[in-house]
Amino acid sequence: MTRADDEILEYLQSRGAGTPKSIADEIDRNNNYIGVRCRKLASYGLVDRPSRGFYVITDYGTEYLEGELDASTLEQNGE
Repeated sequence: MTRADDEILEYLQSRGAGTPKSIADEIDRNNNYIGVRCRKLASYGLVDRPSRGFYVITDYGTEYLEGELDASTLEQNGE
């Protein structure tokens, strides 16, 4: 997990959903990098992608932010 991952999850938790561009603009990061990180977070089940380029936080993502989930225990699902 990177600081950007935490920022992405915090953004999604506060806004409900977002695109890599909207997240990147808000947290002042590179759009392409945020897209890569969103896909990585999705592969671990911390965010969901209900449609292409659109992400929402999952229950696992919320649990991680609340300190109830150790991200090192998550398994990548191959996305």
